[in-house]
Amino acid sequence: MPRGGKKGYKGRGKQFSNPEEIDRQMRKQREREENGDVERDSASESEEESSSSEDEQNQKKSGVAALIEIENPNRVSQKSKKVAELDVSAPRELSRREREEIEKQKAKERYMKLHLEGKTEQARADLARLAIIKKQREEAAKKRDELRKEKEAQEAKSKR
Repeated sequence: MPRGGKKGYKGRGKQFSNPEEIDRQMRKQREREENGDVERDSASESEEESSSSEDEQNQKKSGVAALIEIENPNRVSQKSKKVAELDVSAPRELSRREREEIEKQKAKERYMKLHLEGKTEQARADLARLAIIKKQREEAAKKRDELRKEKEAQEAKSKR
């Protein structure tokens, strides 16, 4: 039976790269990197910023973007900051999720505090339920005591 079952094999045969071709491509890549590094070392910081914006413009644009210049207000360009420029002591703004999480925790703590003091509706309902259960248990204990006393009295009468 042919490869791929009854319908046959529709894929192409595998093509392997020639090792000499791979070596030649690697050499070209290294040469490009070395030449790029030399140019970067000689360039100043201001030239680096302008070259990065030129790189963005030089990137191949497809579709309508090649014809029309579009300014996207939502697009934020990535600018690297130096370690010396970073202000570690400045307070960091919390994200919306972080703020909501903190508010949620604080609300939960306030509720638990009120609940323990017995000021919430749920706490009042729980206390009322507990009071009813205590009364029922006391009544059941009294009945057991009475039954036990009656049983003892009957046993005493039967032994006599």
